Amino acid sequence: MPLTNNKYLCNIIARIEASINFNISDMIKKFYLPLIAVLIVAMTSCGKLGELSPEYFKTNPEVLEAVAGKVPVTISATFPEKYLKKKAVVEVTPVLKWDGGEAVAESKIFQGESVSGNEQTVPYKVGGTYTMKAVFDYVPEMAKSELYLRFNAKVGKKTVEVPEVKIADGVIATSELLSSDLVTPTLATATTSDSKDAFQRIVEQKQEAQIKFLIQQANLRSSELKSDNVKAFNDKIAEVKADSTGKAMKNIEVSAYASPDGGVKLNTTLSENRMENTVSYLNKELKKAEVETNVDSEYTAQDWDGFQKLVAASDIQDKEQILNVLSMYSDPEQREEAIKNISSVYKTLADEILPELRRARLTLNYELIGRSDEEINEAFDNEPDVLSLEELLYAATLTDDLSRKEAIYKKAIANYPNDYRAYNNLGEVEYARGNYDAADKQFAKAASIKDAPEVNLNRGYVAMIKGDTQAAQVYFGKAAGTDELNEALGNLAVENGDYEKAVSNFGNVNTNSAALAQILNKDYNKAKNTLSKVENPDATTAYLAAIIGARTNNSTMVLDNLKVAVAKDARYKKYAATDMEFAKYFNNADFQAVLK
Repeated sequence: MPLTNNKYLCNIIARIEASINFNISDMIKKFYLPLIAVLIVAMTSCGKLGELSPEYFKTNPEVLEAVAGKVPVTISATFPEKYLKKKAVVEVTPVLKWDGGEAVAESKIFQGESVSGNEQTVPYKVGGTYTMKAVFDYVPEMAKSELYLRFNAKVGKKTVEVPEVKIADGVIATSELLSSDLVTPTLATATTSDSKDAFQRIVEQKQEAQIKFLIQQANLRSSELKSDNVKAFNDKIAEVKADSTGKAMKNIEVSAYASPDGGVKLNTTLSENRMENTVSYLNKELKKAEVETNVDSEYTAQDWDGFQKLVAASDIQDKEQILNVLSMYSDPEQREEAIKNISSVYKTLADEILPELRRARLTLNYELIGRSDEEINEAFDNEPDVLSLEELLYAATLTDDLSRKEAIYKKAIANYPNDYRAYNNLGEVEYARGNYDAADKQFAKAASIKDAPEVNLNRGYVAMIKGDTQAAQVYFGKAAGTDELNEALGNLAVENGDYEKAVSNFGNVNTNSAALAQILNKDYNKAKNTLSKVENPDATTAYLAAIIGARTNNSTMVLDNLKVAVAKDARYKKYAATDMEFAKYFNNADFQAVLK
């Protein structure tokens, strides 16, 4: 509206006012009063500051938006020419108002050019445009709010009234969907980190035996075949055969060796004969026991590897000298000759080392076969105490039913209270249910037993849900090595308002939070693609799709997805009704019908 600022006119009015005799005759009053009335109206603007219309103010962003728990805004204020009087001082305070409350930001003071002071000076004749920044701590009530500028003005020593002016609507609070307690937060479906079981249905096992030979001989001695280690080997074969459900035989390996002394040609024949004799003996024993399995055999003419290992493990004098010989020479004959020249130790080698290398090694390879999935489930239903800890932890992975998972983990805790894993995984069950206090209790118990990376990651998520971003950052810092860490850091970056970093951290993760980061980063095509790949889409998945529709002017996408969102979670009716993402739909009949 026009601003009255005519110094000349004000002076005239003042003089007329001083000269008027209010006892003048009626005729004079009839003549002067109309003129006086006009002048008095004009006079009311003298010494005052006029109203400022919203057109003199611009905000960036145009609609306020919550970022990292704050509502920042940059305000460009224009003082028109000849508005701010030379002796005027105006304090401008941004105020965000909502039904039942308001938030006040830091004020900025502007002064006329005749005022002595250190505030921003505005020239009287030309005015000017000036910038001020404001930041409000976000609260959910701000979703439906309005930004005003409140003025406290003086001209000289006189306080003058300047009406406050509305300059913006707000607040878009989409970033708050990460941890909102008004609807299902995107963090509710974040990928927590479970403690793995070590269950193996098939465990590779082996039983070994050694048959030793005399120097330059290949015959099997009765004393060796009756030794305890050969007897234990044969007993294990019988045991594996008898336990047809829990154990399965794979094969038997025979490896025959000759010691490195005596020459390559002799030792080749010797080791081959030792192999053949051992295989022959073994086949006879298997036939007697009615055991069918493959017998795989090989021989090594000169066991230099075995020689080196035995020497290295011994306390033989000058053993370093012997080992140096092995590293210096690769030719067997050179090695043998050089070692024989170390006369001080050769007798010890001949008595203690070489006899151990004249042998045949028997290896029974078999498998321990654990319970099948069906057997594990049946055991838990009927006699859970027979299950090992690893079987119980594995059993919980066989179901998506949170109640059954809870029962399994509680049984694991009852039977194995000193293992942290069941506590952590029970905490995940409570987290998935939205029982964050209960989840935190279980995670804390797990951490008291072992400060494991996956436990720290989960505690970080609970901290974020509760609004403690600093604690979350500390927990995530101790979660190195978890597969879910990058996703967790992506969520943390969203909370901190660094949307580009969040998108980078999420990578190819397809979750509600990843899509939220992409929306906030204004990559709507990528966000739409991410939402289409969410494994278990929920109400929040649909709501985020509706936001994409609003931001891309796709009304069908808005309405269709809002219908899904409110059908899955009725809380979105109230939430969407004040969500500034849908401001242009507030008066739309179809939009209103969805939210009824």
